[in-house]
Amino acid sequence: MKQEIALKHEFVEFIPEALKEGTVYISIRFATVSHLCVCGCKNKVVTPLRLMDWKLIFDGKTVSLYPSIGNWSLPCRSHYWIRNSRVQWAAQWSRGKIDASRAYDRRAKERYFGADEPENLPKPEKEAPLKKGLWRKFRDWWSN
Repeated sequence: MKQEIALKHEFVEFIPEALKEGTVYISIRFATVSHLCVCGCKNKVVTPLRLMDWKLIFDGKTVSLYPSIGNWSLPCRSHYWIRNSRVQWAAQWSRGKIDASRAYDRRAKERYFGADEPENLPKPEKEAPLKKGLWRKFRDWWSN
């Protein structure tokens, strides 16, 4: 298992040209979050904050991004969550799962923004379910 990494965050108007490792930069004005890939490859990762993309949660002390960050276009192909300013590593995805997920997202955006698309969108492959603890079951029940 990979080591858990603690991150800092900075609210900025403009994302700096040079990013510091271990820092998440948040521009509310441009609805964008950027950071260097946490695997150490030093590639810049940009997550747009939009209804159909990522969501940022700031609890006054830490930041979280939803959904996970899958750097499928980078050589490292890292996959992780940023939750409460900590990196939680996620399972690697197969090429088929990545392609299916991208197709699903593209069609969902087209449907949301008014393109003529069939109602039955193909669902991405599902990962093996994780064992749910009591808190996760409650959270899932509450969010539905």
